[in-house]
Amino acid sequence: MNNFTDLERTAVYKAIMLRRDIRRQFEPSPIPQDQLIRILSAAHHAGSVGFMQPWDFILVENSDTRRKVLDSFLQERERCANLYEGARRELYLSLKLEGILESALNICVTCDRTRGGPHVLGRSTIIETDLYSTCCAIQNLWLAARAEGIGVGWVSILEPQQLSAILGLPDHVVPVAYLCAGYVREFPDGPELQRAGWRQRIPLSDLVHVDRWNQRAGAQWDLSAWT
Repeated sequence: MNNFTDLERTAVYKAIMLRRDIRRQFEPSPIPQDQLIRILSAAHHAGSVGFMQPWDFILVENSDTRRKVLDSFLQERERCANLYEGARRELYLSLKLEGILESALNICVTCDRTRGGPHVLGRSTIIETDLYSTCCAIQNLWLAARAEGIGVGWVSILEPQQLSAILGLPDHVVPVAYLCAGYVREFPDGPELQRAGWRQRIPLSDLVHVDRWNQRAGAQWDLSAWT
């Protein structure tokens, strides 16, 4: 039984297709508390293996804390720049990869690796399912924010131990995503890295296998128009 109307279903796909990783054009306006609570509630309703719910959400408002995170980012950005050469390095350094100070709010989504106790249902074989579950919460947060007209950007160029120290995380809690969130002047019409020429989206037809690896979908699968 489908409990979604055509309009509701369309809205879900619209949020997915128009989700963007935002790093620029943040507005200084704060996110209203009721809106933020809706977004965090959407994240908290993500699926998790064994219903462990391993996530926590640290709302980072303090400017001094943000500057420490920015300093950590700049150190890692410089180190990562050395992985590239020539034009690729110049393009990397030209990319806007964070909005730590500009965004209205920073959110660190963490994973408590002890939550649920030593024996979590469904986790005994693949221990990393707590991290995977936390990523589901992050995606829920991102899509809910997009539906609310709020931009979100994932700052992944951070050294986890440094970030943990800045935020005072206990040893059993790890930072999974450091997010910049806030209203933006506009949402770009495509992914930033694609627009900058860093990478292009892989066609869906290159990624679908049937029954086993590299056994491609046949003509009955009309994937050619999908990216």
